[in-house]
Amino acid sequence: MIPLHPQFITKNGKKDFAVIPYEEFAALQAFIADMEDLMNLRAAKKEDGDRPSVPLAEVKKMLGL
Repeated sequence: MIPLHPQFITKNGKKDFAVIPYEEFAALQAFIADMEDLMNLRAAKKEDGDRPSVPLAEVKKMLGL
């Protein structure tokens, strides 16, 4: 987990905003992007779950590599 060090801005005694250092913000953005990629990969695998797979060595042979 990404350690966060927020500072809170309050309004009328309630926390209204959280401010975090830029490095933590950038780490959160990267983490969210990775999670979105993982969700997309899982959805694609589920969608193609019934399709037969081809081993990489077989693909290389088919491409003449």
